Amino acid sequence: MRRIVIEEPVTRAAPLARRLALFSGLVTGLALVLVRDPRAETGPALAVLGAGLGVALLAILVAVLAFVRVWREGARGVGAALAGLFLAVLVLAYPAYAALRGLRLPPLTDISTDVDNPPAFSRSRAAFAARDGRYPPDPGPDSRERQRVAYPQIAPLTLDIDADQAFELARKAAVNRRWQIVEAIRPGGRVGNGRIEAVSRSLLLNLPDDVTVRVRPRADGARIDVRSASRLGPRDFGVNADRIRAYLDEVANLAIAVK
Repeated sequence: MRRIVIEEPVTRAAPLARRLALFSGLVTGLALVLVRDPRAETGPALAVLGAGLGVALLAILVAVLAFVRVWREGARGVGAALAGLFLAVLVLAYPAYAALRGLRLPPLTDISTDVDNPPAFSRSRAAFAARDGRYPPDPGPDSRERQRVAYPQIAPLTLDIDADQAFELARKAAVNRRWQIVEAIRPGGRVGNGRIEAVSRSLLLNLPDDVTVRVRPRADGARIDVRSASRLGPRDFGVNADRIRAYLDEVANLAIAVK
């Protein structure tokens, strides 16, 4: 007598979730390479990145559908669904963290240690070329008030050393932070203030943001103000404030080391 083997059904959603997650990982990885390549156009590269993240979201939805069918019908495919879910979550982990953090912050793209009189970006030909012909507009009253509320700790750094020494520390800190220095004008002359114009790139996506540093002589030392402005998007997800904090901490540590 032949025995009839009854196989449990296998949900099609499980392997589909795994394939979608693998595909999203490949697309996202390719997009990261394109975004970081200075020869590639930023807009299309970011569109590819967004598509990869969208496919990862779809993989999660399909994996959930697979789990539902496994639970209700006893279908097989838990392993494939778990693999798809894990890979998709891995792809979306950092973007989700950045998005959640950014949504708790106001929609700002320009942060300065001097809200009332932010350092002006240079209008020189070299600075315009480094910024791709862009000049960041000064924040309006609403943006300034939002910064006061969101970042009360963003403040100038005052050092009890002369302006020339403070300028050298500010320049060295910019080099240590791996900024691309476009201009470095020492304190003195008619204006009296020193200025460092630079471009800073994000660690993961290598996207450029614009930074200017103002070194102002004081009777008791020097004051350093920093302004950081994003080039892309309606909000910076806290990146500019983080950049300013890290930079001023670097300058302060250098000042302590030379004493």
